[in-house]
Parts: sequence; C-alpha cells; structure tokens
Amino acid sequence: MSALSHIRVLDLSRVLAGPWAGQILADLGAEVIKIERPGVGDDTRHWGPPFLKDAQGENTREAAYYLSANRNKQSVTVDFTQPEGQQLVRELAAKADVVLENFKVGGLAAYGLDYASLKALNPRLIYCSITGFGQNGPYAKRAGYDFMIQGLGGLMSLTGRPEGEEGAGPVKVGVALTDILTGLYSTVAVLAALNHRDQSGIGQHIDMALLDVQVACLANQAMNYLTTGVPPRRLGNAHPNIVPYQDFPTADGDIILTVGNDSQFRKFCEVAGFREWADDPRFSTNQARVAHRAELIPLIRQATVFKTTAQWVALLEEAGVPCGPINDLAQVFADPQVQARGLRVELPHPLAGTVPQVASPIRLSETPVQYRNAPPLLGEHTERVLGEVLGLSPERIAALREAGVV
Repeated sequence: MSALSHIRVLDLSRVLAGPWAGQILADLGAEVIKIERPGVGDDTRHWGPPFLKDAQGENTREAAYYLSANRNKQSVTVDFTQPEGQQLVRELAAKADVVLENFKVGGLAAYGLDYASLKALNPRLIYCSITGFGQNGPYAKRAGYDFMIQGLGGLMSLTGRPEGEEGAGPVKVGVALTDILTGLYSTVAVLAALNHRDQSGIGQHIDMALLDVQVACLANQAMNYLTTGVPPRRLGNAHPNIVPYQDFPTADGDIILTVGNDSQFRKFCEVAGFREWADDPRFSTNQARVAHRAELIPLIRQATVFKTTAQWVALLEEAGVPCGPINDLAQVFADPQVQARGLRVELPHPLAGTVPQVASPIRLSETPVQYRNAPPLLGEHTERVLGEVLGLSPERIAALREAGVV
C-alpha cells in the first residue's frame, strides 16, 4: 500500500517546478496523469543533449532533463485548444483530486480549465497554480524562469566570489533550485489542502509563486538583513554567521570545514597542530572568529595545504570535526554512503531497456516509495487512461486521434 494510492492528480504542468511536485506525489503512490501536447509534449523532452540512448546506443528523443522529473506518471496527449480536447480534460478533472498547472495567470480560462470552471464541476478539487510571481501584484502577468528569479529574488546577490577576489561576481546555483523548492512547497501545500478536504469536504485553490519561494528560502540571510537593515554580501563559500565554515585548499585539492561550535574548533586546532588558536581571544569563540575572519582564514589556509584531502578527512572525522571533500557527480554516485542508501535506481524503459533515476529521499517505514514505471513516452498511456478512467470506446479514441484531438 502507498500513502497516496487513493489520490488522482491531473498534471497540466511543464518544465520543472510543476512536474517535480507531480513526481513527488507519484512517488508517494498517487495516480498522476500528465497531459501533453500531441506530437510535442513537455518542453523538456527536447532540452538536450544529453538524451537517453536506446539498446543500439543511438539517441532517443527522451532528454535527460525530462527524465529527471516525470517517473511514475502516465502520459496522455490532448490538444485542449480544441473544444473536444477541453472537454476531455474537464472530464478528467471531474474525476481527479488534484490539478497541477503552471500556465501564465489567466491562461487556462480561455479553455474553461481555470480553477473557477473546474471547481464548478468538482467542488472537492485541489487546484495548484504555479507561476513566476503569483496571481496578483504588478508582476503577475510576467513569465517567470528560475534563473531570472534567482537574480530578482536575491539569491545571486549571496552566491559567488566576493568583491576583490578573482572571478568576483554573482553566480546562479548550478541546478534550477528555485523550481525544485517551488515543487517541494507545492507538494506540501497540496498535502495540506488534501488533509483539510478530508475534514471539511471542500477543495481549494493554491497560489504558488517562484518569487515567493525564493524569498522565503533566503532563511537566515533574509533575517540577517531584516534585523540589521544591511544587505548581506557575497562570501564565496564562506558562511556569514559561522567561522570556519568554508572550503580550504589541500595538497591535492580542497576540503570543506563546517565547524559548528567552539568545541569542534578546539578539536580542529589540535589536529592541525595549532592549539594556541583555540586560546587566542580573537578566535576562542564563534563571535570572535566572525569578527576576526580576515585574520583567521589565511592562517588555516596556510595549514591545510600540507596534507591531502583524504588525510584531512580521516584525521578530522576521527576527531569529530565535520568536514568533507568537494565531489563531482561521478564521485558522488561512487560514494559508499550514496550507494548504501540506494540513491541510484534503474527502471525498465521501452526504448533503452532501463533508465537510471535518482531515488526519492523520502523514507517511510509503512508506506515506502514505489518505483512503478519510468518517465513515460509521449502519449504512452492515452488509450489506457481514456478507456479506463473516462470509459471511452476504442472506436471513440480512434476517432479523436484521427481528428488530432489526442
């Protein structure tokens, strides 16, 4: 049994934030029906290379980007710019618990697929709209993309090398983190709305905005500003409130030190052979170390270059000082802890034989995540869903396909 096996989700979203939420719900057991444009599908199907290779080593039309966010779903192709297509989606929504969509504000009203229209058919419906800026405000009509929101929402002002260093300047995060976080928050909102519906019988509209999520996730840095009125500056890999908490050079690469308290700092000093640092009033407390960051960090950097990363990790782990290497993804998936946790899984795929996936981090003891199927081929489940969910005959489905509706 799965936690959400009783829930049906109609996923009208594309790209990442919405599909990420849909994949989480699907991993938790929900039946997720992904509606895609006939012949085209989700934009990310074409966002390559790289593409998945088939059994002969040739590229398929399945981009790695698409494969990252769409497992455990069913793909149904419907052209809802046509009246018959709109009716099909409305019928599916009438039988759904949740709708996910990330069209521009008001974009689905023209097709009768907005919240007000679908609520009239299904008052218990949870309808989650994901946009760049939300349903109101001066930017509501604008398109919103992760990169742009990282800049506008302040994240890039905190990310990158500080002024005065080589390569100084703002840098985006290496994955579309705002989209991912919006997908996570959307999932939380959907689960909360489902719980409310269980008690009240009433569905609701969820207004999720990438900008809102980005600002909310500034966390301690937002509070650093709000409590002082001073915008935080870029610190590269350093931490604004903890020292030492950054990368340091070693004899063969780099190591990350994450010293979270004064006891750990004293242990680090002992391992490094500089016990006097822990007793120096400039460095003996975290508050002092933050104030004297410019003096302490060069001292540590001069010390760390005399051992390899592996040597430092071994010594510091034995002493109970949090630390670690900076791995590339080959090293990540070869890491024994990553392998022990089963973070790579393989699913059967009709073109490639199997497709690799990154496992869900959600570990439930009674209702564990089930990996039921690979990210679907475009329209792979059209006949099944229209037949089993809507009860359409094979002849009716064939006629819809002939008319280009599906």
